[in-house]
Amino acid sequence: MARLAQTEGLTEEQEAILEAVRDFVDNEIIPVANDLEHADEYPKAIVDGLKEMGVFGLMIPEEYGGLGESLLTYALVVEEIARGWMSVSGVINTHFIVAYMLMQHGTQEQKDKYLPRMATGEVRGAFSMSEPGCGSDVSAIASKAVRDGDGWVLNGQKMWLTNGGSSTLVAVLVRTDGDADEGASVYKKMSTFLIEKPEGFGEVRPGLTIPGKIEKMGYKGVDTTELVMDNLHLSDDDLLGGETGRGFYQMMDGVEVGRVNVAARACGLAHRAFELGVEYAQQRVTFGKPIADHQAVAFRLADMGTKVEAAHQMMVMAARKKDSGERNDLESGMAKYLASEYCRDVVEDSFRIHGGYGYSKEYEIERLYREAPMLLIGEGTADIQRMIIARRLLEDYKTRS
Repeated sequence: MARLAQTEGLTEEQEAILEAVRDFVDNEIIPVANDLEHADEYPKAIVDGLKEMGVFGLMIPEEYGGLGESLLTYALVVEEIARGWMSVSGVINTHFIVAYMLMQHGTQEQKDKYLPRMATGEVRGAFSMSEPGCGSDVSAIASKAVRDGDGWVLNGQKMWLTNGGSSTLVAVLVRTDGDADEGASVYKKMSTFLIEKPEGFGEVRPGLTIPGKIEKMGYKGVDTTELVMDNLHLSDDDLLGGETGRGFYQMMDGVEVGRVNVAARACGLAHRAFELGVEYAQQRVTFGKPIADHQAVAFRLADMGTKVEAAHQMMVMAARKKDSGERNDLESGMAKYLASEYCRDVVEDSFRIHGGYGYSKEYEIERLYREAPMLLIGEGTADIQRMIIARRLLEDYKTRS
């Protein structure tokens, strides 16, 4: 049994879930991932298999038809899925963040309406804060919702929606300036709306257009899109939590657990890169012996294994802290930052071990090499994580003089 990325203290049920997912990844994802990725084909059969396993409802409470599992269980499942193909973990991630926001901040009517169908995967979620001109600067969003009788009219353009075309429920962050107190912080002038839509591209409902997929270097298979609102009419029932001015904080709560998710994806991708590298190093022979016996390669494997282990343990710590009910923005930021940086390093080292073959599309490491950079920017760039980490450390270590 491999020794890396083991997690102490799991229950028998958690172990059983992880074993089932690991088998699914090994038998149903890894054998087809390269072909699907190169074709940029949505992994429908894989998604259907994950639905049957209950993965879409993993953290949704049992009262709504889910499994009621912890963030730790979810993160470990995501780690396994990302080991097979990171794009599939992206299908799960955005869905989970919307479900989490509903669980934590939705009205009872919203929970009853969406969570049972999200648990089965019938409804699949996507969310968006980013816009063409703001990126990580959430305070600069320009999309707006304006009161219109008993409802709202939304206008604006959102960017970088993972599952933008395949989702059927999108949570969007917009400005609701008219409902905020004069002089209020910009962050209290934002609200989250839940937009139901059919799958597909083009004008999917009056006032809502999902343009075609954005072409990307990696992270293929899963669709990444824009979302354009042009006099989109919504009701008060579509306002998350039924209250304006809470959108930024609702989104940040979702992104906080999303950062644990991204850390888990980085751990899974790094683990797969290590597996490929250590296997190839024992098979490839130069100068009369396997390259693993050359000190330069052996040292590289040592670095890779250490980084895989360190990232996994930090991700587990961040998930457990969130599960305990404590604030974990420091830990989730550290986990996301460390895991994504180490993932890039491990993938590059594995790529180097493969030599010229690593540049060939016949080898899996070529795909991983294109996928790893996305984790450096997803759910907040590395520099944003460093800002969060530094701010929290300065709070804890404030000079008392």
